[in-house]
Amino acid sequence: MGAKIGILSLGCARNLVDSEVIAGRLKQKGCEIIDLDSAGNSFFEGKAKADVALVNTCAFIKEAKEESVRAILDLIELKKRGKVKKIIVAGCLSQRYKQELFRQLPEVDAFLGTISLNHAQRRFRLVPSHYAYVKICEGCVDNCSFCVIPRIKPKFTSRSPESIISEVRALDSRGLSEINLIGQDISAYGWDLYREFRLTGLIERILKNTHRISWVRLLYLSPRRLSDGLIDLIADSARIVKYVDLPLQHINDRILKLMGRDVGSSGIRRLIDKIRKKIPDAAIRTSLIVGFPTETEKEFKQLLAFVKEARFERLGLFMYSRDESTKAYGFKGQVSRRVKEERYNTIMSCQREIAGRLNRRWQGKTLKVLI
Repeated sequence: MGAKIGILSLGCARNLVDSEVIAGRLKQKGCEIIDLDSAGNSFFEGKAKADVALVNTCAFIKEAKEESVRAILDLIELKKRGKVKKIIVAGCLSQRYKQELFRQLPEVDAFLGTISLNHAQRRFRLVPSHYAYVKICEGCVDNCSFCVIPRIKPKFTSRSPESIISEVRALDSRGLSEINLIGQDISAYGWDLYREFRLTGLIERILKNTHRISWVRLLYLSPRRLSDGLIDLIADSARIVKYVDLPLQHINDRILKLMGRDVGSSGIRRLIDKIRKKIPDAAIRTSLIVGFPTETEKEFKQLLAFVKEARFERLGLFMYSRDESTKAYGFKGQVSRRVKEERYNTIMSCQREIAGRLNRRWQGKTLKVLI
């Protein structure tokens, strides 16, 4: 048996898939992947101590970068205490800041960047056995002014449909309860291959080629590319989870234009109305940003009113994170941290009440769930 390697995966589910690919490659080379722990404790507790600690980092927003740096520093401390022999840092943080990290953290033995979209089956699953993530594309076709993804990831790339179908068939043979199709924007699937968006056709093929998988979940869909055909497919298929993850970011037209978003306020409202009518039991999840440069109090109140109006089942809210490699970094009118926090707390307080009322609709009903 080769070296024992403990893997700490930070950030989103897309990063987790990359960690599974890395772990699979190491497993093929004879390494032993040991007990995993989000706090890093698996690297020094119990009998299966790691020889090598590998952390797959995230650098999407300021808080993610800070979390990644803390994790690296924690591993360095373990190395000093003799708990691990080597440290490898991979992922988005080392992709962006490899030279700076190399100079400032000489205790780290290797820095690796992000990995390319992988078509291989040999992944080491890091999630429970009843579900799996299937990454179908990498990168983004948009270029939002606040987003660092185009600077971290390569140009938008779709996996071949054959490799996806091969993977989901293998998962189906294991009798999984759910697969999650993921990518930065899966609704753009096929653009690089066919110069048209073919997510709907891909999902139809997945449904035809699987029989034991009960649920298919879609993460994430662009409001610009959520077509009527895809909405109809979600509505009509009993196996597609009635969960629409739709990052909207804001509702004010001026702010949306500054963000580089292609769908305005009226388009967003029409889309939500269409989803509610065609998929009455849909749970809509969105993400919004408060404190974007020059956002006025009036524009913030417009966003707050929209949250009350739309009644999202799930809401991810972010304070604008200024990143030096994005267009928005140079925008005038940066909003203070205090104002961002006030606006964040106001919307989240409102959303807690909305979510509570929506959740009470299910009291007294019997539901099929995953645990």
